[in-house]
Amino acid sequence: MEANFSVLTMSLASSAAMALGLAPDPQTGKTEKDKNMAKFNIDLLVMLKEKTKGNLSSDEQKFLETVITDLQLKFVKE
Repeated sequence: MEANFSVLTMSLASSAAMALGLAPDPQTGKTEKDKNMAKFNIDLLVMLKEKTKGNLSSDEQKFLETVITDLQLKFVKE
């Protein structure tokens, strides 16, 4: 696996999804909800978006925005 922006984004998004109870923890196989951790990971993605503004390709920017929007909507539903 290559270390790149998409992998970093997906790593944070996966952590948020697990904390929202949308995916099981790969180590334990258990699905648990932790809204504080989900919010933390979503906030990290938002901060990453702000700090990288103007330095991403259009595809990277769209991907990050899509991931953030999707997670924010799922967070609100919880």
